[in-house]
Amino acid sequence: MSATDSDTRGPATRLFLPDFCQGSAVLAIVLIAELVAIIFAIARQALHENFWIDLASSSLFLLWIGLVCAAVLCRSRRWLERMPAARAASIAIALLVGTVGVVSEVVYQVGSALNPGHVESSLLFPNTHAGFLLRNMVVGFIVSSLALRYFYVSAEWKRSIEMEALARIRALQARIRPHFLFNSMNTIAALTRTHPDSAEQAVEDLADLFRASLAEADTMITLREELDIARTHQRIEQLRLGPRLRVEWHIDDLPLNTPVPSLIVQPLLENAVYHGIEMLPAGGTVTITGRRRQHDVEIEVRNPIPAQAGYGEREGNRMALENIRQRLELAWPGRARIETRQKDGEFSARLVFPYAAGQERE
Repeated sequence: MSATDSDTRGPATRLFLPDFCQGSAVLAIVLIAELVAIIFAIARQALHENFWIDLASSSLFLLWIGLVCAAVLCRSRRWLERMPAARAASIAIALLVGTVGVVSEVVYQVGSALNPGHVESSLLFPNTHAGFLLRNMVVGFIVSSLALRYFYVSAEWKRSIEMEALARIRALQARIRPHFLFNSMNTIAALTRTHPDSAEQAVEDLADLFRASLAEADTMITLREELDIARTHQRIEQLRLGPRLRVEWHIDDLPLNTPVPSLIVQPLLENAVYHGIEMLPAGGTVTITGRRRQHDVEIEVRNPIPAQAGYGEREGNRMALENIRQRLELAWPGRARIETRQKDGEFSARLVFPYAAGQERE
C-alpha cells in the first residue's frame, strides 16, 4: 500500500463558483428570487393597483432568470474549472448577462404573441422592447458582478482556512514521536540475531508506517487501507509488548471501500498503546469497533487506562486528537467529529463521519 497511489483533494484547483448542479444551490436561488420579487412588488406598490398580479409577474420572471442562469452555470462548470479565475469570472458574467437577455427577449415575445397590439396595457408583460432588454441586461451585469465577487472572496477565505489547517496538520505530522522510533529500532535490533525473518518484517512495517505518516495531509485513501496501516502499527507494537498487548477488531459492518483521510484510526491505536497498555503492568485489551448507521460511519477505539486523572488531557494524547479533528474537518467541514470519554477505568475515542453511497473505490 502506498499513499501516492491514492487520490488527493486540494483546495488550489477548485472553482470559486458554487456547484449550481446541487439541489441546495437551486433551492437557494428559488428562495432568493422570491424574496427579491416580494421586495420589488412592495417597492412598486404605489405604481400598480394590483399588488398580487405584480408580485406574480415578478416572481415568475425572476424564477425563470434564476433557474436558467443556474442551469447555464451548471453545464459550463467543467469548462470554467480549466480556466484562470479572472477569465472564468469574465466568461461567467458574459454567460449570465447573455442568459438574462435571452430570457427577457423570450418574455417580451410571449407577451406580444398573447396580447397582440395591447402589450402597452398588459400588467403581466413588459410594454417597451428595447428599454426592457437594456434595463434587465444592465441589472444582470451589476448583480452578476457583485455575486461573483462575493463568491470569489468567500472561496478565497475558505481556501485560506483550509491551507492554515493543512499547515497545522503538517506541523503535527513533523513531530513524530521519538519514543516509537527508538522502541521499534531497539526491538528490531534484538530480533536481528534470534529471529531475522521477524526483524525483516518489522523493518518493512516500519517503512510502510512512516511512508503513510509522511504523505500529504489531505490524502484520501480507502478505509481498508487505513485499517491496514493500523494493523501494521499493531504488528510492530506486538513484537515489543508480546502478550501484554491484545487487540480485538469488530469491523465486519464497516464499508471498507469508502474514502477517508489518511491516519485517522492508526493514531488512536498508537495512543491507546502508549498512554494505556504500556503503562499497565499486566497490559490490556484495545477494542476497535466499527459500524455504519444510516448516513454515518462510526469507529470507536477503547482501551484501559491507569488510575489517574487527566488522561484525556495529556499532551501527546491531546495533540493526536487535535490532528485527527483537523483531518476530519478538512475532509467534511462541519459534518464529522471525534468524541472522547473517560469512564470506569477506560478511555474511548469515537470517530463519526458521513458515508455517501456510490463513492466507494475499488
